Amino acid sequence: MAVQPEIEHPRKAYGWAARDTSGVLSPFWFSRRKTGEKDVTFKVLYCGVCHSDLHKLKNEWSDSIYPLVPGREIVGEVTEVGSKVDKFKVGDKVAAGCLVGSCHSCQNCVNNLENYCQQVIPTYGAKYVDGTITYGGFSDFMVADEHFVVNIPSALPLDAAAPLLCAGITVYGPLRYFGLDKPGMHLGVVGLGGLGHLAVKFAKALGLKVTVISTSPKKKNEAIQHLGADFFVVSRDQDQMQAAMCTLDGIIDTVSAVHPLMPLIDLLKSHGKLVAVGAPEKPLELLLPPLILGRKSIAGSYIGGIKETQEMINFAAEHNVRPEIEVIPMDYVNTAMERLQKADVKYRFVIDIGNTLKPHY
Repeated sequence: MAVQPEIEHPRKAYGWAARDTSGVLSPFWFSRRKTGEKDVTFKVLYCGVCHSDLHKLKNEWSDSIYPLVPGREIVGEVTEVGSKVDKFKVGDKVAAGCLVGSCHSCQNCVNNLENYCQQVIPTYGAKYVDGTITYGGFSDFMVADEHFVVNIPSALPLDAAAPLLCAGITVYGPLRYFGLDKPGMHLGVVGLGGLGHLAVKFAKALGLKVTVISTSPKKKNEAIQHLGADFFVVSRDQDQMQAAMCTLDGIIDTVSAVHPLMPLIDLLKSHGKLVAVGAPEKPLELLLPPLILGRKSIAGSYIGGIKETQEMINFAAEHNVRPEIEVIPMDYVNTAMERLQKADVKYRFVIDIGNTLKPHY
């Protein structure tokens, strides 16, 4: 007979969980392991709400395990460290992102690419090395191996830091890896949501020119006046797309809905790179001649390793890169999920766990 979540481990924990594919969250008692010799335990202060949380809550990727406590943009304060922890001390401000485990020995892990490890353990809804289920940051505290914990510099507000753990690294990583980080380069950003607005901010901090590409003309003022983009192109306007042809060194495509790639490829200069970080559920059409005739490339990128995530956090702190957030109380989370489904947020929800997660006895 399966052990109940609240008695699997010695430490009582409290959060909000979904019990089924309705995705509705409600109070949930469970347990977490004691602090191991390489573990960091921290009180959760803030947790971002990611679109992946919505997919997992409703089992849209067919791999959800219930009860499911989401949250993978987790920021807090260290309350206990294991005897062999050397990177953190009690009182430090820290964060955990999308990963809490990997094999540590494969080529990806050795090269600080834990995100591509075949044995990677997601922060929630997965089996940990001890066989128990991982639970995320919609909860009062976390216990994580210090390898998967990052430091939050004092210059970075804790609530604003949360979305960087997923959205931030998702766009920062490909800018660095694909060499789209040189001052004066011209970057296109497709989609102006949680990912897209951070892509604009990181690109501007790196000294790039930025063109936002969107289906919605209404976002032009926001993109240029508020977020600092240089240009705005409506992707459904043939004249605007024609005028922008062969002007971009690279494109970060954040859109997860099915959309045409070929018009985007036409915007690239020779040797230009289109990097997808959104994941449409159906195949996209691709014709090869436009790639061949300009030695252009299409690639994908998924979050980042822990070393790169720390680099991104430090860069954000130093260059004043802050996501646009709406801070909400814990008991608003189901409404927030409904709004997220309708893209009714600018641009990320962050739950004030520390002040609003109150146990329901």
